Amino acid sequence: MTVVKLTSLRPVEAEQEPPALHARAMDNLRFIRETMESAASFTAVSGWGLCVVGLTAFAACYLAVRSTARGAWLKIWVAEAVLSLLISVVAMRRKARAAQQPLLSKPGRKLLFNLAPPLFVGALLTVALSRYGTVSVIRPVWLLLYGAGVVTGGAFSVKSVPVMGLCFMLAGTLALFSPAAWADAYMAAGFGGLHLIFGVIIARRHGG
Repeated sequence: MTVVKLTSLRPVEAEQEPPALHARAMDNLRFIRETMESAASFTAVSGWGLCVVGLTAFAACYLAVRSTARGAWLKIWVAEAVLSLLISVVAMRRKARAAQQPLLSKPGRKLLFNLAPPLFVGALLTVALSRYGTVSVIRPVWLLLYGAGVVTGGAFSVKSVPVMGLCFMLAGTLALFSPAAWADAYMAAGFGGLHLIFGVIIARRHGG
């Protein structure tokens, strides 16, 4: 009689359980959301906010031209720069909230990171130029660097924004090679006129 020897059977290890369906779906949705956010434009630039900035720039230009005190011109425009920044932040925050979108989305952060360096360089050059008494060069430098920042930052926003930046750079170039007496007119045309024109365009085309 043949005896069949039974060997001990070892339990077969269960294959690793595949990820749950809902977990994979969440990963896919997260990937899609991040991809769309990266490709999206920052649409919270407020056109009406730019219009207000343009009006305050006209007022600053008027006050600066009429001022006679030493250093008053520079102080007025520095105050205008701070005021414009506050107006822009408040206006963009309101527009983003109305659209139920985060203000500092990925496109918003990219816009900020590309806009900040030229503005920082402009602030440093303002200190240096005012120290050495070459204040007349500050006007075209402001127009050029602000325009450069708007072009690079505006690459992540609606098309009207980088176009506005190019117009600022053109105004700065003309101011750089024009008589110094025309500099305040370029400041008014740039920070006042261009902000108003493109503010209206952005407000009508992109919801405020």
